[in-house]
Amino acid sequence: MNTTPTATPRAWAAAGLLAALAGLAVGQLAAALTEPRSAPLSALSDTIVAIVPLEVSHWFIDLVGTLDKPLLILGVAGAVAVAGAGAGLLWRRRPWAARAAVVVLALVGATAAVTRPGLSAWAAVPSLLAGAVTLGVLQWWAGRYSRSESPSRRGFLTAVGGAAVAAVAASWWAGRVGPAGIESDREALVLPEPDVPAAEPGPMADFDEQGLSSYLTPNADFYRIDTAITVPRVDVDTWTLRVHGMVDRERTYTMDDLLGRELIERDITLCCVSNQVGGDLVGNARWLGVSLADLLAEAGVDPAADQLVSRSSDGWTAGSPTELVFDGRDAMVAVGMNGKPLPVDHGWPARLVIPGLYGYVSATKWVTELELTTFDEYDAYWITRGWSTPRPIKTQSRIDTPRSKAGAGSVVVAGVAWAQHRGISAVELRVDDEDWRPCSLSDVATGDTWRQWLLEWDAEPGDHTLTVRATDGDGEVQTSDVHGVVPDGATGLHSVTVTVS
Repeated sequence: MNTTPTATPRAWAAAGLLAALAGLAVGQLAAALTEPRSAPLSALSDTIVAIVPLEVSHWFIDLVGTLDKPLLILGVAGAVAVAGAGAGLLWRRRPWAARAAVVVLALVGATAAVTRPGLSAWAAVPSLLAGAVTLGVLQWWAGRYSRSESPSRRGFLTAVGGAAVAAVAASWWAGRVGPAGIESDREALVLPEPDVPAAEPGPMADFDEQGLSSYLTPNADFYRIDTAITVPRVDVDTWTLRVHGMVDRERTYTMDDLLGRELIERDITLCCVSNQVGGDLVGNARWLGVSLADLLAEAGVDPAADQLVSRSSDGWTAGSPTELVFDGRDAMVAVGMNGKPLPVDHGWPARLVIPGLYGYVSATKWVTELELTTFDEYDAYWITRGWSTPRPIKTQSRIDTPRSKAGAGSVVVAGVAWAQHRGISAVELRVDDEDWRPCSLSDVATGDTWRQWLLEWDAEPGDHTLTVRATDGDGEVQTSDVHGVVPDGATGLHSVTVTVS
């Protein structure tokens, strides 16, 4: 005989929402203990990134910038929570239909996980476990609390909510020191001293002005742009780098192999092709690694192989011109950054660094493969999504200080400029519509790093527009033509309006 549940629809929706969140938390914990990328939210978000139309992707990135991934994850979490609330409401009258809906949602997450590059069938477990927990919590609610008018419903909310919080906390712990944790391995690695140290830029490499970007960007402040919803957690003990494709002999290297080779240290500025004029998706670091040209030469590169495809552990790819690896620039497989092993977010245990190219065609993090092929045979990740084949980094300059206000009198205007592998030969500043004024430049050792600049400005009260432009090492002046980041990098001059009081 059917009986009418005494709990209100709101209570059932709340129970379903909480059940779904508890399931996600347990799924997150299971993924943290095995493969973090298999977590339900991560797998679903990765799948959305893979299937969304290019126009939508470009629009969203233009709209929110580097908040794209966090907002996507929040959106997916919200959608799952809403689905959970809906399942709770459905369970109130049609339990079997609600169970079927939860199972379908779990299968969607499992399918998303197992179809992600680099993940096996075991990647389905976190999503399936999340579905099982959701079903179990809802069944528990239906059996013990849905008809009760006592305060025991509050106990249900407390118990399930506490379990979810505990699972999230445990997943955070597991991600750092548990079976899937790698921070302890990274911290235990002692990098050898470089065989060929970086050339010191000189005593005036850093003007040390307040608000001015430092010559070397601290690891914690270095920009991060990649497609990884969840940062790959690579076990250094099993990691290998495979060189194959159009080569005479395939080669495979372990971390011990790399550390046992000649290590070079170089100061190199990296820049994202998505960096807007005046943006901060650029940074300079001291990298430690092995010569990429030497590694490839050992494999015997076919002269017809004009493209080097690098693959990340999560399946992401970049395509670099092979000739630029062998033209004398300090292209490397990097294992260290600013005197420390590579941070996890920046490619631990190894990444590519090729001066003069935007990151989307050169700076592969968590690199596991180097394949020699041709541009006719293969299009890398971003090329299939509307971005251009490799182009040199465009000359850019940026005003770091002041940005909006200043006091009358002598004001230091300063910033950085870059044209990797060509270098910066001059920087000029214009105040309002006056003539361009030459700026002082910092010391640099190579053309592969950014260069600080400054000018002392006698500022008068009022609103003033400051504009900067740079000249590269070939004598080419930075263009004032305004162009967006798609398909091969933004152009234009950086300007700021400063109110002087």
